Amino acid sequence: MRALVLNDTLQLETEHSNPDIVVGEALIRVHQAGICATDLELVKGYMGFQGTLGHEFVGVIEQAAGQPQLIGRRVAGEINAACRSCETCRAGRLTHCPHRTVLGIDHRNGAFADYLCLPYENVHILPKSITDDQAVFVEPLAAACEILQQVVIKPTDRIVVLGDGKLGLLCAQVLQLTGCQLEVLGHHAEKLNILAKRGIRIATSLEHITPGADIIIEATGTPHGLTTAAQLVRPRGTIVLKSTYHGDVTVNMTSLVINEVTLIGSRCGPFEPAIRLLEQQLVDVTPLIHAHYPIDDALTALDSAGTKGTLKVMLTMT
Repeated sequence: MRALVLNDTLQLETEHSNPDIVVGEALIRVHQAGICATDLELVKGYMGFQGTLGHEFVGVIEQAAGQPQLIGRRVAGEINAACRSCETCRAGRLTHCPHRTVLGIDHRNGAFADYLCLPYENVHILPKSITDDQAVFVEPLAAACEILQQVVIKPTDRIVVLGDGKLGLLCAQVLQLTGCQLEVLGHHAEKLNILAKRGIRIATSLEHITPGADIIIEATGTPHGLTTAAQLVRPRGTIVLKSTYHGDVTVNMTSLVINEVTLIGSRCGPFEPAIRLLEQQLVDVTPLIHAHYPIDDALTALDSAGTKGTLKVMLTMT
């Protein structure tokens, strides 16, 4: 099969070995996959990953031993494959299983290929009303929904989303549904206009954001995002950290201690709410799609995805 493989260098292999199917896992033919900021950071060395990249995908199950009802079903998939037997898993913290593998990120080959494997528990059957383009966004939209799992948000709360990348735009759309007082700070007018058309207040300069927000969502994907968040959050406010990137961050922690600010790390989230939001057309992902490339042009697609101002770039396998 074809696969975009990172082994010190990044290359498209046209005769890569098909996945080895293990008990309890489905073989999925990938139809389409999305390139996200994490993929770009992995190429830079984040997590030290070696293998096939990609974790946002839609595909069709071709093999599922003992689960014939799954054959031919179109699915998206949760990326954390837990052992389901350790103490952490028994406590219900599957996404933090110390023995987990993570699709296209940590010890599990990913979705930038013709085929991938995932445990049956990880796959979610998609309704016909959701297009392949929309389905690729289920995983990052679930990450946006995770904020509502972690923080109680009231309509009276003032919330600032930092970052106008794909995840920031999704977080803003999800948060708008709570009725909160929402603002988004970014640097790209064309991206922010996607939100402005939905009635969300936008700003392109820090000077246009009033400090003292109850909750800050840090989704800049850059090391300085936390510094900006600390400037804007009120005492005893909350900063939700969504950014992942290669390298360390330097921030003055003293002000966070003095102001008793709560820091919450936030990553993967629930798929079913994300699927419902797409099915009910409460979140619009179509304006976030920049381009489609066949997997044979995967290296060009990665370059395009890394270009400043670019939103979602798709790889198509069929």
